Amino acid sequence: STALRILGKDYKFKTSVLADSSANASVLNGNLYLKGFGNPDLITSDLDTLAAQVQANGIRAIEGGVFADVSFFDDLYWGYGWNWDDEPYSYAAFISPLAVNDNCVTVSVTPGQSAGDSVNVVVDPQTSYVSVLNNASTVRDTVMRPLNVTRLFKDRLNTVLVEGEMLTSAKPVGRQISVWKPELYAATLFTDALRRRGIAVDKAASIGTAPVSAREIAAHFQGLDSTLINLNKVSDNLSAELILKTLGTTNGTTPGSAQGGVYAVHRFLSTLGIDTTKFIMADGSGLSFYDLLTTGMIVQLLEGMTRQEDIFPLFYQSLPIAGVDGTLRSRMKRTPAEGNLRAKTGTISGVSSLSGYVQTFDGELIVFSMTMQNFIYPTRLYQRAQDKIGALLAGFSRIGRTSKPQP
Repeated sequence: STALRILGKDYKFKTSVLADSSANASVLNGNLYLKGFGNPDLITSDLDTLAAQVQANGIRAIEGGVFADVSFFDDLYWGYGWNWDDEPYSYAAFISPLAVNDNCVTVSVTPGQSAGDSVNVVVDPQTSYVSVLNNASTVRDTVMRPLNVTRLFKDRLNTVLVEGEMLTSAKPVGRQISVWKPELYAATLFTDALRRRGIAVDKAASIGTAPVSAREIAAHFQGLDSTLINLNKVSDNLSAELILKTLGTTNGTTPGSAQGGVYAVHRFLSTLGIDTTKFIMADGSGLSFYDLLTTGMIVQLLEGMTRQEDIFPLFYQSLPIAGVDGTLRSRMKRTPAEGNLRAKTGTISGVSSLSGYVQTFDGELIVFSMTMQNFIYPTRLYQRAQDKIGALLAGFSRIGRTSKPQP
């Protein structure tokens, strides 16, 4: 909500390629800098596009190397209050202004042909930045050691470890695993993209800040509108964190910080009449256990957004739809809430929340927020209660259920 108000719905995240020298007879006698400005949705194909732009500048060789420039944000790569053992899961990917593929690799595991064979492991994208240690085997009938896909994160290594067993008849298993130093991962993928286009790069990717005199030779842009839809629909933590730190730069301060972003959020929420001394915001995603919010505050926010006529439509469209898409695609099906209720989920250990909008039987738009917390039983039990409440709200009528009014 704050990003829409302060950055604006037409805001675009930028990723730049800068050169610190001029090309001499198609040879760049220096380095390239891949500088990130907080785009959460950059993917490998976008790096290919940037490489094509470099090629279009007539550059055929780079005597130096590619440097990842992360000077737009501070160097805190995790959120306040995040748990150390959330690594290497994708929902706790490292925060960097230069992020690609959600700062993760996708690991696909399939059984070998016969019992006793090693399993097959494929990492996407294929890159020298990540190695694989395959200690898993294929078995015929009984799995004694469940399959485990992780990374040697305690050693700060980008080595994917696959261990355990798979049945010969098992279906493929896919996991997203975070990478250590994701900015170097992005610079390595960009170096590979340059080489695929026949551009010689002498050195391996590294980390460094572009000099003030560096000139931009390529750029990629990503709209905030699509970023917000991805953030809310799939509940993407990295998107929330990068947007928060981007908000921290809006007063002209760089590097951007989470604390600066929180100040920006407080300033906006206060315009909606929300008492910002009544809650604690530690990060952008809600992964932190330091966050302390009330459902009353969230209701004020959701109600206040309906009065922001220029940005409310995009805010509303970004929310998952019950029984249709995002984190609500399998919930509230075959109820009055299906295709109607739009809400944001919120889940960490022992906490399950749902907040958003629903149209009643009479066509009245209702704001709601509910949080269940401090429980030890499976989350799905509490989600079922939320779903029943959502269906009740969708079927509610103030005037009696004689006939549903025309929209």
